[in-house]
Amino acid sequence: MTTRHTALVPAFVMMGLSASLPTTAMAQTESVTLEQAVAKLAALQAQIEAMQAEVAALRAQAATPAQPPQQQAAAAPAPADPIKVSWKGAPEISAKGWSFKPRGRMQFDAANVSRPAGIADNGLGFSNEIRRAYLGVQGTMSGGFGYRVDIDFAPSSPEFQEAYIDYTRGRTTITVGQHNGFQSLEELTSDLNTSFMERAAFTDAFGFERRLGISAQYRGKTLLLQGGVFTDNIADLSDDANNSYGFDGRIVFAPKMGGTQFHAGASAHYRDTGSMSAGTRYRQRPQVHTTDVRFLATPSLPVTAETNYGLELAAISGPFYAVAETHWMNVSVAGAADPTFFGGYIEGGWLLTGESRGYKDGAFDRIKPANPVTDGGIGAVALSLRYDHLDLNDAGIVGGRQQGYLASLIWKPTDYVLFALNGGRLIYDDAAIAGTGGDRDYGATIVGLRSQIDF
Repeated sequence: MTTRHTALVPAFVMMGLSASLPTTAMAQTESVTLEQAVAKLAALQAQIEAMQAEVAALRAQAATPAQPPQQQAAAAPAPADPIKVSWKGAPEISAKGWSFKPRGRMQFDAANVSRPAGIADNGLGFSNEIRRAYLGVQGTMSGGFGYRVDIDFAPSSPEFQEAYIDYTRGRTTITVGQHNGFQSLEELTSDLNTSFMERAAFTDAFGFERRLGISAQYRGKTLLLQGGVFTDNIADLSDDANNSYGFDGRIVFAPKMGGTQFHAGASAHYRDTGSMSAGTRYRQRPQVHTTDVRFLATPSLPVTAETNYGLELAAISGPFYAVAETHWMNVSVAGAADPTFFGGYIEGGWLLTGESRGYKDGAFDRIKPANPVTDGGIGAVALSLRYDHLDLNDAGIVGGRQQGYLASLIWKPTDYVLFALNGGRLIYDDAAIAGTGGDRDYGATIVGLRSQIDF
């Protein structure tokens, strides 16, 4: 029905009514009044207008092209689902500024340390251990806060490694709890990403470890500033006599020029040891952790304070990298001269499969295979050579000297699996353990193998 046709209906109706009303009035006893006729006409007009509205709606629907089912589904609002799950070695759940991720690592080591002539077989030769077995969690909270907890189950009693909360605003992060100080590049590189099974000799010999404290870091584009105040490791807090405190500071300049990442750093540290009646020894294992034998070790010293200085240089260019560090520790000894011990290393490496060694926030980071075995590739293969030096002789203190000539071959089939083969020769002068005829100048050969997985 068109509008033109429907508009004529009222006219025809009026004509019909005007023609029929007189006839009806003469034929019937009770005549129809004019008011009744007008009412009927108004009702009829309303019905006609309703029909016109329906026709207009049908015309509009017919003029609109039909949308494909896909577009109709896209036009419908998606249901709100704020929870997201991503995969970073393990599932990470995030929603509205919060995140939660389980984390862990397992390292299985086997090693052999040759026995110099005349030294008893007291832990030398072949040995093996679960080096680390971490379980933990990490995540963020709304407002810029974060958290991390790692517990190592490898020792006879589980130990906290990391246990802290942090707050990040812009480029600055404040951390409170048990975490690493800022001693050196080698120490701050995660044991998951080091080039050798064990870190450089000076890091353990000088007692670098995680401690309870508060620290701040500023991460610029090329400049990293770190500083903190620390007390003892959580495991030592139950000992009333162990009440040390100290200060750490580190600065790193890390520009990237072309395809080369440079790193230059310096650090300084002071620690007041508090009342440590048992004394302090500076000592080191022979570059593997599976044995408790220490060819280097000072006598027990009544140390009242330690002052450290360190320098760092590194560069990563394509598949090649080089790094060198030196570190001095001046020890304040009660009632005696103050010795200064020295350690350092120089190292170079090549990723034979073409990847680059990772770098992030002033430390080496994870190597990511370009062709992992999951994609039919061979993973990443890295070869590293290191000269390691540690001198614990000074001011009448004889702890020995070590020169290490070391090699490492690493295979990473995937981002989160690693196998490492280490070997080398260690040369000792003034060793803490005497060999045949009291000889303290000798050498030892080491071979180590690690199997590692993390998530």
